[in-house]
Amino acid sequence: MPRSPSQHSSLQNRIALVTGASRGIGAAVAQRFAAEGAHVILVARTIGGLEAVDDAIQAAGGKSTLVPLDLTDHTKIDQLGAQLAERFGKLDILVGNAGILGDLTPLTHADAAMWDRVISTNVTANWRLIRSFDPLLRAADHGRAMFVTSGVTSSIHPYWGPYAVSKVALETLVKTYAAEVKDTKIKVNLVDPGVVRTAMRASAMPGEDPATLPSPDSITDTFVSLALPVCKKHGQLAHVNLEL
Repeated sequence: MPRSPSQHSSLQNRIALVTGASRGIGAAVAQRFAAEGAHVILVARTIGGLEAVDDAIQAAGGKSTLVPLDLTDHTKIDQLGAQLAERFGKLDILVGNAGILGDLTPLTHADAAMWDRVISTNVTANWRLIRSFDPLLRAADHGRAMFVTSGVTSSIHPYWGPYAVSKVALETLVKTYAAEVKDTKIKVNLVDPGVVRTAMRASAMPGEDPATLPSPDSITDTFVSLALPVCKKHGQLAHVNLEL
């Protein structure tokens, strides 16, 4: 259940944007951030899912703003950056969580349109987020950015080519950005959530019993730790199942 915000919540009055916030890890992180006192900007394609998360946040006494957006419409990301600058003048926390699996298939059988969608969503959209929101993160007292990766980057997984390639590229993108802002107040990190009960996991492993997997709610502590003003982690990969 979402936690109710308190006067002394750790993210009180901070502005946080979460992509892929309509379900799974994104929804859980958004609700946790709101419970910790943040005003959460919910970004996803699915309006119904966004409304459900917004309802849960509002019912728990939190604050959120809905932004229905297809991240592959990259110009809309730039427009969102301008809108946030006008409304808030800063962005304290950016969570690049949205991602798609694509087809599990031999590389030689991969559909070109599917490949482009995976790279556009998992890599290019996050680059556009970084480019658009960097000035807003710099305007914050303690800008924090984190991006969700996967364990597929640690070894070679046949048939997972499009997804694995996109996540390796994402990690290089994020580490490069972290190196470029190392002399600023911004802290940038990656999160590998491990095995979690999500729709993507069910699509990849249809024979698996989802009841045996950890829920998205169970991994939100990692995201809160990386979002805190006191966080010193930078340019690192946080594994949820390991101590931060």
